[in-house]
Amino acid sequence: MNSEFVHLHNHSDYSLLDGAQTVQTLVNTIDDLGMDSVALTEHGNMFSVIPYYKSAKSAGIKPIIGCETYVATGSRFDKKPRSDGGWGNNHLVLLAKNYDGYKNLMKLVTHGYLEGFYYRPRIDIDLLREHSDGIICLSGCLKGEIPEKMLRDDWKGAKEAALRFSEIFPDRFYLEIQNHGIPDEEKTVENIKKLSTELDLPMVCTNDAHYAKHEHWEAHDVHICLGTGKDRDDPNRLRYATPEFYFKTQDQMFELFKDIPSAIENTRKIADSIEIEIPMGDYHLPNFPIPKESPNKTPDEYLKALCKQGITEKYEDYTDELSKRLDHELNVIKKMGFAGYFLITADFVKYAKDNNIPVGPGRGSAAGSLVSYSLGVTTIDPIKHQLLFERFLNPDRISMPDIDIDFCIERRGEVIDYIKNQYGENSVTQIITFGKMKARQAVRDVGRVLGYSYGEIDRIAKMIPTTINISLDEALEQSLELSEAASGEYKEVIELSKTLEGMNRHASTHAAGVVIAPGNLTDYVPLYRSPQGDVTSQYDMKGLEELGLLKLDFLGLRNLTVIDNTIKLVRALGEDLDIDNIPLDDPNVYKLFAKGLTTGVFQFESSGMREF
Repeated sequence: MNSEFVHLHNHSDYSLLDGAQTVQTLVNTIDDLGMDSVALTEHGNMFSVIPYYKSAKSAGIKPIIGCETYVATGSRFDKKPRSDGGWGNNHLVLLAKNYDGYKNLMKLVTHGYLEGFYYRPRIDIDLLREHSDGIICLSGCLKGEIPEKMLRDDWKGAKEAALRFSEIFPDRFYLEIQNHGIPDEEKTVENIKKLSTELDLPMVCTNDAHYAKHEHWEAHDVHICLGTGKDRDDPNRLRYATPEFYFKTQDQMFELFKDIPSAIENTRKIADSIEIEIPMGDYHLPNFPIPKESPNKTPDEYLKALCKQGITEKYEDYTDELSKRLDHELNVIKKMGFAGYFLITADFVKYAKDNNIPVGPGRGSAAGSLVSYSLGVTTIDPIKHQLLFERFLNPDRISMPDIDIDFCIERRGEVIDYIKNQYGENSVTQIITFGKMKARQAVRDVGRVLGYSYGEIDRIAKMIPTTINISLDEALEQSLELSEAASGEYKEVIELSKTLEGMNRHASTHAAGVVIAPGNLTDYVPLYRSPQGDVTSQYDMKGLEELGLLKLDFLGLRNLTVIDNTIKLVRALGEDLDIDNIPLDDPNVYKLFAKGLTTGVFQFESSGMREF
């Protein structure tokens, strides 16, 4: 049964250090409330889209994809300090009505980070006009342009803004009203009712939910302090005016807006008008540029030719065993449609080697592929070492191949630049990753905000066992000392930490990941610019996999740099050394390993490897 009210303005923990609920908590809450649809509108970004979309779909809830954007008061390129001390933006809620709207939303938030960033990722009216198709617009909270002008007694300006938005979004613009018990909101509701009547524009009510339940308001307050670097008892810090920014029931929303029933009805009308399916399950590989002089015109033919050439160079005899193994691997690759993947990988590895950029021998299951070996992607002979191809690629387990390739840490960037030149700057970028608040981190963060000294809260955090990914609930069961602290003076610290534990804390750039699209990236994913200036996808590694985009791991390995420098020093002494053809059965080497003298040897230098 469809709910009569739908929450259309909400935030998860992907609204970093503001939204205090995970995507799964948000979806579970809506399910518990008996609602069949919900929107997720993060602050200026689309970080949460893929996990939210999948989670909502699996729960039988209709996902509405949106964003609470920051709209520059002038041009997005104007980044000068304002005389009033403001940040030069207003809030505006945008919801994707269909797939075209979803693509336009991706382009808008990308422009916000790459062009308009000034304290916040800002877009402007010009961009809204250019990318308005398929988007429903809500006028926003008290920080929206229309409410802000009304509260300044600028009725003319508010009216002009409403008319402008209704022109940009014909029959898709709604005047948004909220009621969290804030006096300015009550004034705004009356003003919006008057404007709605005068301009014949529809109203819609929202609750701007930042956390799931009323009792989570204190944890959200601490979350805000973390984001702004303030203590909870700081009188001048940012704080939400009331503890009402949670997912209210339908009855609660009906009660708040009982004199404006159309504002409730329009939430349902908007939800029913939205139809969006994000395509998943298909692969979007870039086209590998086959040389014009090659007689092979398809990726599969060209891959086969390169493999045969490589086998001829690496083996003295082209035996039946090699022929059968190669044919088998190529047939699997052809069936799965991955010839382009191997050609792209072989191409940038060849570039690195041709330019004397140290490349690793290969790691993981990729070393079991004769195709990879013949192309020079790996240097481990899978026939000699009896390695299985099926561990790497199996037609019964449909997933993109995953070849992790190590490069000299000092020259890894050159390989990424080559990829950008080969496939286009707009088709290649690095990948975002999110740091989460794990148990110890949560306790330290909350303790700091509550005013505890570092030494005191560090002592409590160290009561949590060092087990990987241990939760606070598990820690309380395992540590009597922690349990006693949680029952006494530090009860509030632990309770607030349990609410915030596991939430996203910050965004950063994945150490190795690069994504390549078959065209403009923003047709597939929105982009983000980090405070350090790195441009990345707004979707993480897992999200990109779901979309079927090609992701590659360019691992920067210092060991390769050390080996390369060592080889140069040896050659400077007049000795010749080929690192790819050193004996693998030297007894002196095994004596060193037996004694645990492996400091500096990749993956054998940890204390666990050396001691046991």
